[in-house]
Amino acid sequence: MRKILSVIACVLLIAVAAAYWLYSDFKLYIATPLNFSENEVVVVDKGLSFNGLVNKLKAKNDNINIYYLKLYARQTGLGRKIKAGEYHLTSDMTPVMLLKKITSGRSINYNFTIVEGSNYKQLLAALQSNQYLNNDIEGLSPEQLLEQLDTEYKHLEGLFLAETYSFEKNSSAFALLKRSHKMLVDRLEQQWASRDKKLPYQSAYEALIMASIVEKETARADERPIIAGVFVRRLNIGMRLQTDPTVIYGMGDNYKGNIRRSDLRKPTPYNTYTISGLPPTPIAMVGPDAITAALHPKEGKALYFVAKGDGSHYFSSTLREHNNAVKKYQLSRRKDYRSSP
Repeated sequence: MRKILSVIACVLLIAVAAAYWLYSDFKLYIATPLNFSENEVVVVDKGLSFNGLVNKLKAKNDNINIYYLKLYARQTGLGRKIKAGEYHLTSDMTPVMLLKKITSGRSINYNFTIVEGSNYKQLLAALQSNQYLNNDIEGLSPEQLLEQLDTEYKHLEGLFLAETYSFEKNSSAFALLKRSHKMLVDRLEQQWASRDKKLPYQSAYEALIMASIVEKETARADERPIIAGVFVRRLNIGMRLQTDPTVIYGMGDNYKGNIRRSDLRKPTPYNTYTISGLPPTPIAMVGPDAITAALHPKEGKALYFVAKGDGSHYFSSTLREHNNAVKKYQLSRRKDYRSSP
């Protein structure tokens, strides 16, 4: 009987020692870095089970202990909380940190920039070529996009705020467009509500048209309100805008890099040398600063401006002064002449 009790005691002692060792090993494991390789990424697809995720991680890293990871997930309930996304794994990441990351929903974000002064065709092409976006706008006509945007406007040009947008991999390209359009409308309405007095616009949309012209005329933030002021004064006295970017936009694919005198005389809805007032639509995407400039132009007397060749402009209040500036800066161009800053 004593021998049996001794055997039982030994077995229990061994079992307790083994259990203690396993528990200690488990605790040590979940606190030990997994040593993922640099810039390792795991994609958690929608609907992926926790077991499937563990197998996916094991294929990436031999340090993954399937049983310990499942045990920890069961203890904490984290196995039921994993969220779809793309997650960056680091070399110092422990199993605890790993599961907290994958259940946080803070997946890798990518950026897409709508460039100031770009047109809607360039924007759509950039969206469709972005490898991280779900190209759900392919094949949609401008009319179909406008319908899906559920907007009051009838032309895509200028309807998306030129900013940098953050998104997760495989996000909808259309959702990004819709977010951008909402940001533009919100910004435009906000600035329209606090606009300066005696502006020549009949609507916020006309202010957006002006903002797009200003955006194409200069890339310098300090000059936008000044150029807006020039154009506002012209409109207020019934003077034509006579701005080349609108002519270029009206030429469409016929523009090959140069404007000829015949182009300036050829009537189009966008040729502000031949039409009075604003063109019918914006001519480019605008950033927040251009909207602010159009609705809060700088006061002054200048009615003309000419590019100086260093990215800035010379402003004149009389035609004589302007003609002299054209001779100085355009007819005798410097060797390092450039139109942008």
